[in-house]
Amino acid sequence: MLRRLYDWTMSLAARKSAEVWLAVIAFVESSVFLVPADVLYLPMALARPDRAYRYALVATLASVLGGIAGWLLGYYAYETLAKPILEMYGKLDAFEQLRGSTSADAILLLLVTSGLAHLPPIKVVTILSGAAAINIWLFIASAIIARGARFFFLAWLLRRYGEPIRHFIEKRLGLIASAAAAVLILLYALFHYYV
Repeated sequence: MLRRLYDWTMSLAARKSAEVWLAVIAFVESSVFLVPADVLYLPMALARPDRAYRYALVATLASVLGGIAGWLLGYYAYETLAKPILEMYGKLDAFEQLRGSTSADAILLLLVTSGLAHLPPIKVVTILSGAAAINIWLFIASAIIARGARFFFLAWLLRRYGEPIRHFIEKRLGLIASAAAAVLILLYALFHYYV
């Protein structure tokens, strides 16, 4: 099933309506969808490097709006809507554990790491943020920074290095983003426990 979703998303990049689909995928990725917007963003930006930053802006805005939808889902409809979605993805147990033991600061850190590196999946953190009643304005600011940094950094790489960087990104982006997330977590821990 995941492979079919991935192939379908990739086929959207070739359509004239690709920019609209990018916005749709980025929006639903932040609240309920499995496939990250990157799989549509990357081929679009490679096909039209002159529009890489425009696509980054579309993906960022739509992703933040999707994150707000996820927050609202967690805040207003956790029991009726969010819980079944998390159960469907097999994330309910992990979510409940996070919800019960995580501070607001840690949830915001998770938002940044998931926005940059998809660790944990962004949809889980947006719903968690709403269920934990994280301040919506702080949530929005964090989402803009995290998602914007990801998409605009990819746009810069693609504009500067073109096709060769695509292969590097596709093979190592998870590792690079995970390393960046680990550094953020380490800095948070050092700041929180030693300062």
